[in-house]
Amino acid sequence: MRTRVKICCITSPEAAALAVRHGADALGLVGPMPSGTGIIDLATARLLAACAPPTVATFLLSSATQARDLVDEARAVAPTVLQIVDAVEPAAYALLRRELPALKLVQVVHVTGERTVDEALALGGQVDAILLDSGVPDAPIRLLGGTGRVHDWSISRRIVAASPLPVFLAGGLNPANVVEAIRTVRPFGVDLCTGLRTEGRLDEAKLAAFMQAVARC
Repeated sequence: MRTRVKICCITSPEAAALAVRHGADALGLVGPMPSGTGIIDLATARLLAACAPPTVATFLLSSATQARDLVDEARAVAPTVLQIVDAVEPAAYALLRRELPALKLVQVVHVTGERTVDEALALGGQVDAILLDSGVPDAPIRLLGGTGRVHDWSISRRIVAASPLPVFLAGGLNPANVVEAIRTVRPFGVDLCTGLRTEGRLDEAKLAAFMQAVARC
C-alpha cells in the first residue's frame, strides 16, 4: 500500500502549490500554538484550506483542549481534517462528531515512552486516525509539534501493529531517514515540517528528494 505524505507547516499559497505539485496527499495548517513552526492565524488557514484541490486533504492543527474551542476553530477554517495536538476528554470527540459530522478527526500522540502504547490504543473508535509525534507536552513551554526530533520508532511500530486505526508517523523525518522510518514503522502515512525547510521556507529540492525516497518504499 502506498505511503501517504502530509506536508505540514504550510504558510502561503505558493508553498501549498509547491507541495501539491510534488504529490502531497495532505497539507498541514498550524493554527495558534504555544510554540512551534509555521504558526498562522485562522483567517490565513481558512484561505489556504479553500485553495487546496479536492483531492488533497487539509489538516488544521489545533492545540485547543476544550470541546467548544475545537468546534469553533474547525468552523472558522473549514478543513477536511482536524488534527488535535494535545490530549482532550472523550466528550470533545463526541461534540465534534455531532456538530461537524463530515470532519475527520486525527489525534496526535506524543511518543514519550512505553505508556504511549496504551494511550494510542485507547483511541480506537473515537477518532479516524492517530499521528505519532515527538512533542514534549509536559515541558514548561509546551512542545506540541514541529520539533524536528526523532522518537523511538520501535514504540511506533508496536502501535501500528496493534491499532485498528490508520497511523501517521511524524517527528524528525527528512529525505535521508524516511526510507528507514517507513520500513521500520510501516505507517499509513508520514508527516513532516522542519525536515523540508531551509531558512524557514519549504525547499523544493528537499521536497523532491523526500517524495522520491517515499516512492522507493
